[in-house]
Amino acid sequence: MARRPRAPRLSHHVYVVELSDRVWNEPAFRKANPDWQLGKPFVYVGMTGLDPDLRFDRHKAGIQSNRFVTLYGVRLLPALYAVYNPMPYAAAQEMEVELAIGLREAGYGVWQA
Repeated sequence: MARRPRAPRLSHHVYVVELSDRVWNEPAFRKANPDWQLGKPFVYVGMTGLDPDLRFDRHKAGIQSNRFVTLYGVRLLPALYAVYNPMPYAAAQEMEVELAIGLREAGYGVWQA
């Protein structure tokens, strides 16, 4: 008897963190965002197997964190990502990149690791 393939677990999330304007003082961030539009937010885009709120708290505590989020993270921006969650791991990997590209094309200053 053939087994049906198991449906992928919807256990991962993409998330977007608003970064303080001070991140613009970081040369690496400026270099990654030559087309940033004045007035648009600075953000970090990530993916996680945790709840995005818990992941943000871990960033701020310096646990497996991106330094831009640790130093400049202000708050999560669920309006930019909640519609996509949850999803399988592979989809979250792709969505992290696609979301970062889309936000950068919309003029946001984006960091995505």
